[in-house]
Amino acid sequence: MKSEKGFTLIETVVALALMSIICVSFLSGLATTSSSRALAEERVSAKILAEAQMENIKKQAYTDNYTLLTLSGYAGYSTNLTVEDFYYNLQKITVTIYHHEDDVFSLESFKVKRREAS
Repeated sequence: MKSEKGFTLIETVVALALMSIICVSFLSGLATTSSSRALAEERVSAKILAEAQMENIKKQAYTDNYTLLTLSGYAGYSTNLTVEDFYYNLQKITVTIYHHEDDVFSLESFKVKRREAS
């Protein structure tokens, strides 16, 4: 038998096809990871904002009209506050954070009207 030198055209095409499949798989995984990371960062920021708003509301006196914090440093985020009266002295408070008009995170808590000590 003669010794073969170099690759044939078929071997080269098969090698290129395999490399293409590997590259496409790697790049799609990279794109998925990047978008997942961005979504996770968005949710963490929304959670921090919701917790800060809820803590601010808990510090305020019992009322039907609470004052929200301004969201400086968080461009594109907005807050919606819902206050529902459950019983005479109990409110359900829901803070919803939006990022570019998309609902990202909601936090619910209850506030009780306490009697003042005499």
